[in-house]
Amino acid sequence: MATHSEPPIIVGIDGSPTSLDALRWAARRAALHRCPLHLVHAIGAPVTFGPEISVVGLDNQALRADGETILAAAEETARETAADLDITTTVADLGATTVLIDLSADARMVVVGTRGLGTLGRLLLGSVSTSLARHAHCPVAVIPDTEEPARDLGQRPVVVGVDGSPRGQEAVDIAFEEAARGYVGVIAVTTWSESFRYISRDEMQEQARALQAESLAGRAERYPDVAVTSVVAEDRPARRILAESENAQLIVVGSHGRGGFAGMTLGSVGQAVLHSTRVPLLIARSRD
Repeated sequence: MATHSEPPIIVGIDGSPTSLDALRWAARRAALHRCPLHLVHAIGAPVTFGPEISVVGLDNQALRADGETILAAAEETARETAADLDITTTVADLGATTVLIDLSADARMVVVGTRGLGTLGRLLLGSVSTSLARHAHCPVAVIPDTEEPARDLGQRPVVVGVDGSPRGQEAVDIAFEEAARGYVGVIAVTTWSESFRYISRDEMQEQARALQAESLAGRAERYPDVAVTSVVAEDRPARRILAESENAQLIVVGSHGRGGFAGMTLGSVGQAVLHSTRVPLLIARSRD
């Protein structure tokens, strides 16, 4: 991959309609961030556990040629979406999970579809998106195959789960940055449950409001043009996030978080959002 002053947005491409939806979303984001776009097609065979290996017993040269064809078509699609992008491509001999995790160390974000053809057209890209969400070194965007065209998103807001955890704070930072670049607002969601019987509902509600206010502190000064809608509710976090996202263009959550208040993270909550969302999901991850 060529060296650029700005880290690229990386997109996993397998030729499926879902991966092309992810590509269009990534191209629009690259244009907003004014950063390069790097398209990756993996020809290795992915495995769930252990190292990924190159395909054995098949014509590797033919697979690479097919990959180049897929990437050429993908690059054309990206340029139709955002004409002036700096685009590079790679056909990788290893599996998608290994390649994308490795490349994520120097990326702005990695973008994949929720599912696709997989390597050789027989494995789900969904396993790749789940692995990336847990192990990537940068934020991971997962684009559902129900994503609406860009022209239909308009000024829809960004929904972010706020739980006060370090990764939750990363999610807040990302949500405000994405909202500011898209000139839209943020819906900040904090939920709580009746887990602590010795604390009244009113006290839990007040503590949740205080936690959210502390988590959002300073954002109004840094992002004066981003309108914030606060949602603090007794509810299951995934259910409330999905409800608030019905008229949103993006959901942002952390990759893991805290106990106490319901964490807006990639545990059971994030998995539920990942499998049910109808809008793009951006999972906050950093280089640890």
